[in-house]
Amino acid sequence: MVGRERWRNSSALRDAPEDIADPIVECTAQGLGKHPAKHLWRNLVAVDLSLYKSYLVEEIREEARAETLLKNRAEDILLVLEQRGLDIPDEIRSRVTDRGDPDLLRRWLTRAVAAPKAEEIFV
Repeated sequence: MVGRERWRNSSALRDAPEDIADPIVECTAQGLGKHPAKHLWRNLVAVDLSLYKSYLVEEIREEARAETLLKNRAEDILLVLEQRGLDIPDEIRSRVTDRGDPDLLRRWLTRAVAAPKAEEIFV
């Protein structure tokens, strides 16, 4: 019954058999594409997806992994700068933590190892 748990908030699917509701959940998610309504749909149907395998679940997991990677890389940059005893103004911290490009964060991490000032990781 893990499947049924994920749509308990959706009254339209609550009484539908899993073999009918599953394709509806998946097709709706795929059909919404990148439209902002897709996030609303995911919140409605993604209550407990820990054991469920599907396109939608894998997409949610991949997004979480990507967000974790960005967060960890930003923390690593700040840690390197801190351990080197460099002053890290709030605007530098914000710029590092608000960036969503993993390649750019990787470049900044590499620069953080040798930069004489925190600001110089951005050059």
